[in-house]
Parts: sequence; structure tokens; C-alpha cells
Amino acid sequence: MELSTLQGQAASILGLAGQSIDAATVLLAFEAGINYFFFYNLESENFLSGLKSLLLTNREQVLVATGSENRDIQSLRLYLDSVRHRLDVEQVDVFFAEYVSPADDMTQVQVLLDELRLWKDSGVVRYVGVTTHNRAIALKMIERHQCDVLMHRYNMAHRQAEQNVLPAAQKAGIPVVAFTCTRWGTLLKGHHNWQLQPPTAADCYRYVLSHPAIRLALTAPQTRQQLEENLAVLHAPQIEAQEVAKWQEYGNLIYGTGQDAFDTQWI
Repeated sequence: MELSTLQGQAASILGLAGQSIDAATVLLAFEAGINYFFFYNLESENFLSGLKSLLLTNREQVLVATGSENRDIQSLRLYLDSVRHRLDVEQVDVFFAEYVSPADDMTQVQVLLDELRLWKDSGVVRYVGVTTHNRAIALKMIERHQCDVLMHRYNMAHRQAEQNVLPAAQKAGIPVVAFTCTRWGTLLKGHHNWQLQPPTAADCYRYVLSHPAIRLALTAPQTRQQLEENLAVLHAPQIEAQEVAKWQEYGNLIYGTGQDAFDTQWI
């Protein structure tokens, strides 16, 4: 399945995630070639203002993506309605059931996904998505075709998804949106056993995008300058095998410094 806009344009390989950037930066991202915009909630006021302004004249060229960790269907409906009202749109392109984890009641999750399917059938949502850090859950979602889009953790340090999740998604034709591509920024800081320069954020995105199962990588710059640096990924050549191997070696070092179960054990 291809992620595409209402006009039929393919999703950009970078998606902009709503954080502390201003409205003008959202427009800059679109003009540079980003057409996938994601936000976790309605608190990113500047981001949403920029996105709404963009949608006024470019709705059919933009993918609007959001979701919720809430497992209560009524609350989900209220959130969906709030998003549509806030952005003045009839449809949300991608809606994610977020952070499905081993702590979830999977029967409840199934009911939730069934509800999202009804939203898709009625036309208020175009793609049903699932977000998870857990590989076993991701595999089940893929094998049972319970989502149209999977958002999954993947970066130089967290590469276990290469063993089964990413090949399964590729075989099933389910596009994968990669997030935490810089491992919460820690990949950019270097390591005392690494003598070379650490990767830039653009290096991290290029590494993630080198895997054929990854459809797009989310970027969440804090400033306009960071966005401008990351935009180079849109036109950069594919990363070479030698560079992939180098960043894998570096990622092994960074992974080894993880301090808690979420970082290194909750797979």
C-alpha cells in the first residue's frame, strides 16, 4: 500500500512532527517538499496554526496524521472531531492507535481498531495506523493486516526490527513510518569509544531510510535551522553500504549505554 495525498501524490520521505516550531516553519517544510505532517495532540498551537493555514489552499496535497493513546472509544471520537474542527477538514488522512504495548488489553485494542475501520469506511479517516515499540505486537498487527500503516521505533541503535518486523511489513505491503530516528537525540552526542565524528540528524534519517521497508522518517526539529539542515535528506543520494556499516558500529556503542528497560529491554 502506498501512502498518498488526496491528489494522489506519494508521501514525502520525511514527515514533520509537531513540536515547538512556529507556523512559518511548517510552510517552509511544505515548500521544500514535505507533505506529511504529524502531531500527537492539539497542544502544539503554533504547529497547528501553520498546518491549518497550509490546508486552506493545499488540502489535497497534504497528509494530516495524528492519533491517540486513549483506549476509550468515546474519547477517541471527541478527539477526532476536535482535530477536524481545529484544522477545518472533513478527513484526517492517518489516524494511529498509539503506543500499543504489552500492558494493553488486546481485546480492547481490537475493538478500538474495529472502530477506526468504521471511520475509514465512513470516509472521515483514510488510513488506519498503529504505533508500537514492541516488535511482537508489531508482527501480529502486520500478519493479521490490522493496520494500513505501522509507526515503529527504528534507528542506528535500535535495529532489531530488521530481523522480522521490517521484512514482514515489506512482504505485506504495509508502509512503515520510523520514529525516534535520532534515539531522542542521543545518537548526535557521540561516544567516548568512538573516535570519528558522530552522525548529524540528517545522517540518522538517511540511515533509517536506507531500509526498503521504511516509507518515511519523522523529524521533529526544535528550530528552523535544524529543519533546514534536515531537509537536505529529501535530495541526498542513497547512503552507501560502507556508511551503513559504520553507523551500525556506532549504534552498537550507543545502544550499550541505555539506562532503563524502555531504552534497551522493552522490545
